[in-house]
Amino acid sequence: MTRPKKCRKLCCQPNAYYFKPRGIPMTELTEVILEGDEFQAIKHSDLDKLPQEEAAALMQISRQTYGRILQSAHQKIASSIINGYALKINI
Repeated sequence: MTRPKKCRKLCCQPNAYYFKPRGIPMTELTEVILEGDEFQAIKHSDLDKLPQEEAAALMQISRQTYGRILQSAHQKIASSIINGYALKINI
């Protein structure tokens, strides 16, 4: 049995929740879902340029957990761009 997921502090909402390649109908696209904690980690790390320790403290999680969330977010975004998938931000 896995541990229950700890609540994470999220403090921003995206202006757009969905991104897709232009010229490809939605019915032909694979969808990748970026969770709210992954979105927040990307914002803190890549946009705000915060160190992982500080960003993890803001989200009220451990640095190691923050690193795993950030790695997962980067993998999903890269997969969407390289493979031409639709990216949905699920908050």
